[in-house]
Amino acid sequence: MTTGLWIVLDHVAALLSVAAWFAAGVTLALRRTRLAPAVLVAAVLVTLLRVGTVAMLAGRGWWFVQEKVLLGLPMLGAAAAGAVLLAGPRLLAARRGRGTGWSVSGVVSVFTAAYAALAGLVVTFLVGYPLTLSTALITISLVCAGALLTMRVVAPAAEETAGGGIPLVLGGRLISRRRFLGWSGGAAALTAAGAGTGLSFLPAEAVTVGGGAGRSSRAAVSVADLRGPGSPAPGGTVRRHVLTAKKATVRLASGGEIDAWTYNGEVPGPAISAIQGDLIEVRLRNDDIEGGVTLHWHGYDVPCGEDGVPGLTQLAVRPGEEFVHRFRADQVGTYWYHTHHASHVGVHRGLYGTLVVTPRHGQRADGPAAAEQLDLTLPVHTFDGTVVIPGRDGRTEHPAPPGTTVRLRLINTDSNPHRIVLAGTPFRVAAVDGRDLNQPDEVRDVGLRLPAGGRQDLVFRMPGTPVALVVDDDRDGGLRLRPHGDGPGEAGVGDTSALPELDLLRYGAPAARPFGARDADRHFTLVLDRGLAVVDGRPAYAQTVNGRGHPAIPDQLVAEGDIVRFTVVNRSLETHPWHLHGHPVLVLSRDGTPSTGSPLWLDTFDVRPGETWEVAFRATNPGIWMNHCHNLPHAEQGMMLRLRYDSVTTPFGGAHGESPGHGH
Repeated sequence: MTTGLWIVLDHVAALLSVAAWFAAGVTLALRRTRLAPAVLVAAVLVTLLRVGTVAMLAGRGWWFVQEKVLLGLPMLGAAAAGAVLLAGPRLLAARRGRGTGWSVSGVVSVFTAAYAALAGLVVTFLVGYPLTLSTALITISLVCAGALLTMRVVAPAAEETAGGGIPLVLGGRLISRRRFLGWSGGAAALTAAGAGTGLSFLPAEAVTVGGGAGRSSRAAVSVADLRGPGSPAPGGTVRRHVLTAKKATVRLASGGEIDAWTYNGEVPGPAISAIQGDLIEVRLRNDDIEGGVTLHWHGYDVPCGEDGVPGLTQLAVRPGEEFVHRFRADQVGTYWYHTHHASHVGVHRGLYGTLVVTPRHGQRADGPAAAEQLDLTLPVHTFDGTVVIPGRDGRTEHPAPPGTTVRLRLINTDSNPHRIVLAGTPFRVAAVDGRDLNQPDEVRDVGLRLPAGGRQDLVFRMPGTPVALVVDDDRDGGLRLRPHGDGPGEAGVGDTSALPELDLLRYGAPAARPFGARDADRHFTLVLDRGLAVVDGRPAYAQTVNGRGHPAIPDQLVAEGDIVRFTVVNRSLETHPWHLHGHPVLVLSRDGTPSTGSPLWLDTFDVRPGETWEVAFRATNPGIWMNHCHNLPHAEQGMMLRLRYDSVTTPFGGAHGESPGHGH
């Protein structure tokens, strides 16, 4: 069973324990002494079930159970034990005909167990990991306050003396033992709540070092000075483009029209292509996008000053302004570009395009050299609930004579993953996120998971029958390849939903890796969840990293040359496609199982509910880099932070308390 399923089961067990303890309290308060013992036993059994689910989750990682083990279960266990000891004997006696089975202490103790069960569940959903002393004190004080309030409601109106009428003398006055306990308990609860609240306002650390050295006294370097070269490599050429961001009505390949935000009035924007070693120069202009735009080169390891992150590497380009990007096309492969200003809105509405760099082996930048090859770049995007996957010239059907070598470059420009099936032919996954795989195997009748922001290149030889590219098991959409230009375009696609998913961590041939987990100079753990946090100065139910939202998440400090390891843990029930700017990461393991296929270098990897990924990279690209979930609404809701090289600064903002990366 997956960790994600165990998380769901634990949530169910927690909800059942809350319901059972409250049911026990209500039946006891109503003096249903025949029913109350059975409900109390059920509450105890559900609590033991909860212990079991937490124990199973603990085997998957401390991150999934910390607040449960340190606070939730001990608090519930103590309260449940008190309820059994105080209410149980009276209920058993009542079943034998001795007494009513009802007592103030019994009712209060059972309700206290209910409050403890509820508090533990609330802490999991609203706070999560990591548990802090502040959270623990506030939670315990609230449970105590609930118990005291219940005592005031349940206790008879007339003052009773505790222990058969034995009064206490304080300050020359007679008071009941119950009132004394109420006063002292209330004072303790208020003290704990005040202490917890005060601790929550302590400033958080601004930088974490991951076990490496802290900040040095080296001379500062500004990201504004970390720009691309001004000339191509020997033999290369300069490829100039002008992209103008503007609003336009665009007709889709499916026939519908949308009011889009575009580059040059096109969706996707103009395709940018180059040969390895060329210099790419792009002049970005903003016509009428009020909030501003930028160009981020997704997955391309440009110098930091070219990265296109507003408030961090540059200012947003406002209407009437422009910004010029220059970088050398040193990386071969399939990439894409998009705005990084309010990207959860801008990318969705059309501010994206493709970037393809081919090797310098007699090829042209506008396509493959050999006439028998068909090379299609296919950005997958969703408009108004419809998935659009336009091929060359916006077409969704293409002729491909039998024997043609076909490369399909798939790019997921959405914020959610897509399932891809290539029906009608065996194929190879030749590259992932622009990086070639080592000796990829030929496969067929499998599904491919394409993460948000991710790319996969599929290569095959065209058969004499039609081939279909199916997206999200929709047999009517996607792309069709016909072996004859005048023949039918149908591929006879069957039901693809039951096809197994290809595991890329076990695909291709193993090869030597430049480093492993033990070689890391720094190690950072990122626990992804939902919870209450401050995002851009406002409280929110946020998408969090280590319990915090942007920009309160500490920067990750690295030094040039470091090998940096990330442990990325998903405690939530949502998928988080994780994306580090400026660096590809080498996948080491998933859920503790090492990657055994081709070395897998990714710039975006899907961390599904309950999964734990170990990845690493070498810090060779100085700058300050965004490190965030590429479900862009999640990033806007707080799930992003910065990776900062030692002594690199920014003049564009980007300090804690400001909001780089995803403006409003």
